[in-house]
Amino acid sequence: MKIDFNKNQDGLVPAIVQDAKTKTVLMLGYMNQEAFDVTQQTKKVTFYSRSKQRLWTKGEESGNFLELVNIKNDCDNDTLLVFVKPIGPTCHKGTDTCWGESNKQEYGFLSQLEEVITSRKNDMENQKSYVASLFRKGINKIAQKVGEEAVETVIEAKDSNDELFLNESADLLFHYLILLQAKGFRLEDIIKTLKDRHK
Repeated sequence: MKIDFNKNQDGLVPAIVQDAKTKTVLMLGYMNQEAFDVTQQTKKVTFYSRSKQRLWTKGEESGNFLELVNIKNDCDNDTLLVFVKPIGPTCHKGTDTCWGESNKQEYGFLSQLEEVITSRKNDMENQKSYVASLFRKGINKIAQKVGEEAVETVIEAKDSNDELFLNESADLLFHYLILLQAKGFRLEDIIKTLKDRHK
């Protein structure tokens, strides 16, 4: 990897730190050649602190280290993208990122849907929603609904009406997300299981 540390007079290049798993941007720091080398050797992300005027390993005081996964340079060889596994919060203020954002794994709209299901489950006694009513009826009713939707999806798969097939597929996925939470799991648990199998 070729990095142009001499492009700026101070010998520093920006280092954008990103969670290797969630792809969330965690922070921005600066590295010189020495910080880059130490990061590669120790596998703990190390910067050059402009305020302290010395090398600074993230987490050296707090214990919230950034374990190195990989480093890429940009097309001009003067900016680094550092992929990490964060140990604890990244920001000194105690947040996951230096922008105060959460670093949870997100799955787009499915994550939003999971949060809606969670809110209905947590307040099922006071909710009049369909989801709350399923949780009140218990695991047997929820499992039965998943079975029904699975059968309907299979039937539509053998037909030629794509719209009906997609609607039944959506019903199946929706009820499956409910079943997961009824069993105390989330979509991320299934994804982890699939990834483990893939290895």
